[in-house]
Amino acid sequence: MSLPFGIAAALLLVSAAAVAQDADPDLPERATSLVVYGDDPCPKAQDEEEIVVCARRPETERYRIPKEFRKNKDERGSVAWGARFDQLEEATRYTRPNSCSVVGSWGQTGCWNMNIRNWSSERRAMQVERNSIP
Repeated sequence: MSLPFGIAAALLLVSAAAVAQDADPDLPERATSLVVYGDDPCPKAQDEEEIVVCARRPETERYRIPKEFRKNKDERGSVAWGARFDQLEEATRYTRPNSCSVVGSWGQTGCWNMNIRNWSSERRAMQVERNSIP
């Protein structure tokens, strides 16, 4: 069993050595990428073995979080906090008392409360629909 493992290790070492020999000696050893703002100058390379790449952004973006890290504006205001709270409350309701499940306590009263909540939400939806008809 150790023979196949030894062969695999030897092949791995040979391939790593071949890759190291194929490396281009003309390429610089170090590259630096940075962002400059406004009219700030791009720093010069320290030596011949370094490449410096600068991306320029407007001065107004200097103290702001970069666009690629900002959250999507549509995510923030798309759902009201009250609706989010109701969703979270409904997702954890089965573990609490009055839950209409075998997990929570007082399951029989929880089923009754669930039916009343469903009935009242249906009534509100019918009332909204009735009021929207011209």
